[in-house]
Amino acid sequence: MQNRKSATLLIRKVGHGDLGEVLALARRTGVFTSREVAVVQELVEAELGARRQSDYHSIVAEEDGHVVGFACYGPTPMTEGTYDLYWIFVHPSYHRRAIGRALLEEVEKAIGRAKGRMLLADTSSTRPYLPARRFYQNHGFRRAAEVRDYYRAGDSRITYVKQLPQGTPRGHK
Repeated sequence: MQNRKSATLLIRKVGHGDLGEVLALARRTGVFTSREVAVVQELVEAELGARRQSDYHSIVAEEDGHVVGFACYGPTPMTEGTYDLYWIFVHPSYHRRAIGRALLEEVEKAIGRAKGRMLLADTSSTRPYLPARRFYQNHGFRRAAEVRDYYRAGDSRITYVKQLPQGTPRGHK
């Protein structure tokens, strides 16, 4: 993955010094529970501890030396060319500035280089996640499934899927 710079925005792989800012950013979104923030921490620590283990790939959007966005994705076990977008979020003060789109484009390029063909994203059905659902719909994802009461009573899991134009899928069973 190459560093991508647009004006003062830099998209790059997550580094050891980013963990604190990524966790603070996750909390600042106002939508994630403390348990969910702990999962972000586990995934980033797993990736960095294994020095870029193949299951998780995390990138950050940096502006003026500060992490303002984060995305984490990886191959879906027992599939050929299917990937999961585990997390994508942007600092609330930086919404509507195409940072989420820049992160998603970088994720899709990386998946394309790996011959991926499909990207899935799960999100909550609750009102605070309406912007996430709109983001996916506005960026070529289609709503593929709903599992009622998945996260808790009254909070369903909505799965979005996006077909990617890349060529032959690479198996990773």
